[in-house]
Amino acid sequence: MRVLVVEDERGLAEGLRAGLEAEGFAVDVAFDGPEGLWRAGECAYDVIVLDLMLPGMSGFEVCARLRDQGVASPVLVLTAKDGEWDEVEALDTGADDFLTKPFSHAVLLARLRALLRRQPRERPAVLVAGDLRVDPAEHRVWRGDDEIELTPRELAVLEILMRRRGEVVTKREVLRHVWDDDFAGDPNIVEVYVRRLRNKIDRPFGREAIATRRGVGYRLDARGG
Repeated sequence: MRVLVVEDERGLAEGLRAGLEAEGFAVDVAFDGPEGLWRAGECAYDVIVLDLMLPGMSGFEVCARLRDQGVASPVLVLTAKDGEWDEVEALDTGADDFLTKPFSHAVLLARLRALLRRQPRERPAVLVAGDLRVDPAEHRVWRGDDEIELTPRELAVLEILMRRRGEVVTKREVLRHVWDDDFAGDPNIVEVYVRRLRNKIDRPFGREAIATRRGVGYRLDARGG
């Protein structure tokens, strides 16, 4: 799942990014209204977390413009403690829910899950490559009859490889799908997660589903290895 956080308090924004990434979300961050509007129009986010008091353009205006542009991503606005009328205006301009500062990370996650459940999206199909199966909706993976436990980040890496099975997926594409556009860490983190996947979905079963194309990326065998 891909989340956009639009928040000008950098400490809070980075805290939200870290907490959501720990839950397996890919997170992009914008620190002002115009950047948030631009990012939300450029990428199909599963949910947007939007502060109201932003430099350059208020969260009210960002939300209103997104709806005028036909952007349907659910929006959770962050409001001040005494922001009753802010909540009213935010909902009237197209927001789907609100959360009052300060808030707990557990409550934020619960609100985001609720928003995601409300979306009238079709249930993702189960992805199949030979006897390897991934159910994105249930976050479950099997080799034959054996269910395999994966972390949220491991599953996200496997999902993009399964969706592109038979094709070479570049390291940059994996980073963009699983982490975010602003990822500044070591891109070799992808190799770490591919190695973990091999140790869970391949080696215990005598398979070699994930192949490395040196200097290019990774390819998952359409027959499951």
